[in-house]
Amino acid sequence: MKVLDLHCHAGHVFEGWFASEDDFQSQNQRGLVQCPFCGDSSISKGLSAPRLNLGAKPPAAPAGKPTAAATSPGQDSVALPPALQAAWMELARKIAANTEDVGVRFADEARRMHHGETEERAIRGQATPDEAAQLLDEGIAVLPLPLPVAAKETLH
Repeated sequence: MKVLDLHCHAGHVFEGWFASEDDFQSQNQRGLVQCPFCGDSSISKGLSAPRLNLGAKPPAAPAGKPTAAATSPGQDSVALPPALQAAWMELARKIAANTEDVGVRFADEARRMHHGETEERAIRGQATPDEAAQLLDEGIAVLPLPLPVAAKETLH
């Protein structure tokens, strides 16, 4: 089993487990490897050190010095620290679990709820920037919140 440090164009750093290097390359070329935070499928492999479990604790990173998970070489943006990434994924999963996905019907469904044509409930979906602006102009509160694909799926 190969454990690889991966990163997307947004600078998010995450771990991927693959049967082999060829398995990673094959899945990546077919667009099957996606960032769990933003859904980007332009994934690059970072430097990965082999892990040998010999019972010793790994050395701690020097204070004030960013770790590989905190930054991504060659990227303009800085990735979230692992604890913040985990908190974001937990929040995104809660949002996905407690809302109804109405897809591209989001703007129409939000209007129907606002005008009392259907029951109010927590919904999520897709809207264009123009649709979101129109909803706000109509006094309908919306919050653009990109949910990563991984947040909408069950964990295995």
